Amino acid sequence: MTFELTRKFLEEIKELVAANDEAGIFNKLEDIHPADIAAIFREVSKDESLYIYSLLDEEKSADVLTEMDEDERKSLLEGLPGHVIASKIIDNMESDDAADLLGELSEEKQAEILQSLDDVEQAGDIVDLLTYDEDTAGGLMAKELIAVNEEWDIEHCVREIRKQAEEVDEFYYVWVVDNDEIFKGTVSLKKLLISRSNTKIKNILDTEIPAVRTDTSSEEVANIMKKYDLVSLPVVDTIGRLLGRITIDDVVDVIREEAEKDYQLISGITEDVEPTDSVFLLTRARLPWLIIGLVGGILGSRVIGIYEGELKIYPEMAFFLPLIGAMGGNVGVQSSSIVVQGIAAGIIDLQSMMKKLFKDFKVAFLNGLFLSALIFIYNMLISDSFALTLTVSTALFSVILFASVFGSFVPMALHRFKIDPALATGPFITTINDIIGLTIYLGIGRLMYGVFI
Repeated sequence: MTFELTRKFLEEIKELVAANDEAGIFNKLEDIHPADIAAIFREVSKDESLYIYSLLDEEKSADVLTEMDEDERKSLLEGLPGHVIASKIIDNMESDDAADLLGELSEEKQAEILQSLDDVEQAGDIVDLLTYDEDTAGGLMAKELIAVNEEWDIEHCVREIRKQAEEVDEFYYVWVVDNDEIFKGTVSLKKLLISRSNTKIKNILDTEIPAVRTDTSSEEVANIMKKYDLVSLPVVDTIGRLLGRITIDDVVDVIREEAEKDYQLISGITEDVEPTDSVFLLTRARLPWLIIGLVGGILGSRVIGIYEGELKIYPEMAFFLPLIGAMGGNVGVQSSSIVVQGIAAGIIDLQSMMKKLFKDFKVAFLNGLFLSALIFIYNMLISDSFALTLTVSTALFSVILFASVFGSFVPMALHRFKIDPALATGPFITTINDIIGLTIYLGIGRLMYGVFI
């Protein structure tokens, strides 16, 4: 049954906190999921959240932290002493989650927590993970895993799995290495159960699961796991030694963060921001693209100024300026969005660029032909100017062709130069297409009116 956070529940929790009723709070939260407890913390004061948090058992307190937003988590941890964080939280986390948590804190706080850990090996694993960029496989991986030697028989292997499983919360694969710790593949639990006890692991080895290096980007890791339908992925060093593993929950977080970042870029927001951020930060994130839009509007007005003479003589042309601008922007964003989606999924690469551009040109040709025919018929019915009818139809057809090809080309070019192609799906495309669309329309208008009038 799902939990619903109501005002009544919050009031009851606050009353229990005010009364220092530890047993009442514990009973209230005992059967509530960590994600729902994290939601409760967003609705209470910092002092109340610290008090409630101190009453949680060790396992749940670690899980609650992973469900909290970064700013909320950092604020909560700042109110806790280092030895409490070490014993109550870090000891109950896998190394990747612990490293992510410590990475959000100051170096002084990190040192205080690490020195408070009793398990030196655990502290060493966390320190190793902190050296990797958070957007790489090394930054995503956990050190805890179950690995067996390819020369072992199944009986020996099962004994080792039982020992190693005590340090791992969940495992999906048993990784196989050689005597030099070089990753060789996986062995399934099913094969371990149905094979003879004296069978060598190397004889039932599955070598199909790929491995990634520590410097592999998190986005590529997500694509590999999606492509091969994996729930866990091994991470190796430059010579192929097994270092750790990445699980699907970490990749889901990457996919969500990438989607949020792309959505913000599409919307014209240049920084990773949350609704709870300060007014200054939100303003700074939005302002750059608004300035670009302003500059684009100024350039568009200059284009119109160049053709001011024609608009004075043929003012009916001005009626269709919004139409041309809107259609160019819409077509450009459609094309760029499809290309960005293809790049993100690994469907479109540089080798297929020309093929993709040619295909988009054919799609744009058909769309342009149909839409320009519609506007031609419309103008023939309501306008007595054949020059205007032909100008709008020809310009619309040309703008659609240009906007489609340009919208496909720009994200490919950005991807080629290692720039996030999602930049091409927002204000950038619409601004450029507005300017060039107006230029095409008014240029064709000057030509057409010169011929027919």
